[in-house]
Amino acid sequence: MKVKVGLIQDSPVFFNLEETVRKVERLTEKYAAEGCELIVFPESFIPGYPRGFDFGAVIGSRTREGRELYATYHENSLDLKGKHLKRLEKLSKELGVYLVMGATEKEQVNSSLFCSMLYISPEEGLLGVHRKIKPTGTERLVWAEADGSSLVTFDTSIGRLGGLICWENYMPLARMSMYQKGLDIYIAPTADAREQWVATMRHVALEGRCFVLGCNQYFTRSMYPAAFKELVDPSKEEICPGGSLIVSPLGEIIEGPLFGSEGALIAELDLREIPASRLDFDVNGHYNRKDIFTFEAKGQPETKTEKSKI
Repeated sequence: MKVKVGLIQDSPVFFNLEETVRKVERLTEKYAAEGCELIVFPESFIPGYPRGFDFGAVIGSRTREGRELYATYHENSLDLKGKHLKRLEKLSKELGVYLVMGATEKEQVNSSLFCSMLYISPEEGLLGVHRKIKPTGTERLVWAEADGSSLVTFDTSIGRLGGLICWENYMPLARMSMYQKGLDIYIAPTADAREQWVATMRHVALEGRCFVLGCNQYFTRSMYPAAFKELVDPSKEEICPGGSLIVSPLGEIIEGPLFGSEGALIAELDLREIPASRLDFDVNGHYNRKDIFTFEAKGQPETKTEKSKI
């Protein structure tokens, strides 16, 4: 089976939930018209990755301005029971495409935020959510940690989907929790624009013997609203240069890496390459010494199968 995928390397309407969802709608319509069956957006595309922000916090002290900024971030984050998710589900259904959306997600019952990856199906709507299990560095100030129930995978009409967000991909056991589900397409939204990230994505593809979609934003200081420009380094215009790429199960780069501009990477993936690549290495099969090693991801759910396939 062949699957046409599109990775969106673009910028949100920063800290503006409504306008960012409108931009998602426009971009999805554009690339669905080009035949994409799966469209991926970067980490925290909704409402924007807060790169360079300190939220007025140092050890032992927080500022009033920092708290106000967090309140704005919270206000513009995605509520899974709100109207904006319903719009994304409607978009997916009407265009007949799968969406994987990077978003900062807020809970209704408290003020905690999560860095999340939403899987949306044209048949079922929201299939489920992966929440980052370990925010990196000072991300921990604004994003809570998830548990094993967030290590989700989905058996869909375009293959088995799963993945991790940004530096979760440097956690070997988190990767293994994905591999043990037998993924076809491993999705890795990120905010890491280093050249070294390219090597990471190639390693994950070789290790998991799956297609890897690494998707990042492109963002400049000029794209920040005026109220936020003063919060980031004025000497640096290009805040996030991108680096999105698509990698084969043998670690070969199919498209990208795209640096220095907005754009999209589009490729047709032949899923038959996956079993072919596992002739000599299968991390979850004949190369897994289960007589020596045991592995359990506590609370990890079973792979969800879409009702339309049963």
